Amino acid sequence: MAVKDRDRFSTTTRLRLLGEQTAARVYRSQTKRQARRSRLTGRAALLAMVLCTLVVALAYPMRQYVSQRADIAKLQREREQARERVEQLRDLKARWKDDAYAEQRIRERLHYVMPGETGFIVIDPDAAKPAHADLRAADRPWYANLWDGVDKSDHPDRAARAAGPGRAVPSDRSPSAN
Repeated sequence: MAVKDRDRFSTTTRLRLLGEQTAARVYRSQTKRQARRSRLTGRAALLAMVLCTLVVALAYPMRQYVSQRADIAKLQREREQARERVEQLRDLKARWKDDAYAEQRIRERLHYVMPGETGFIVIDPDAAKPAHADLRAADRPWYANLWDGVDKSDHPDRAARAAGPGRAVPSDRSPSAN
């Protein structure tokens, strides 16, 4: 036993025990760090997975919600425009019930004149500008020449063209002439 006690207090034994204890402490601290890291990593992974699941679960309903809100706003704008159009049409209908307004519009649109009046049609002064038909025939494609020939032969109002731009042409139309 004396040899064992002596070995127990020897420098080599102490150094060996001290090295073993230090190694055990280092091993335990590394194990704790690894355990902490793995727990933190596991928690972070779980949190990330939960967040991803929530994002995926809520993405489609949120997209639908936003889309439906946009549709609702569009339909409300269309409804307001329809209401305004209905009001305009009601006003127009009320105006057409007035005989003076109806007579004015008929005379304006159909060029009617009352018996004893002389009607005039004023030709548009912008018609004097060179039109597509005024270009030389050689400068245009053949189908344009053909179509212009058809238009000229089919045009009923030759008197207006013959009078020239900016001149008035007497109109013989009246409600009794029809």
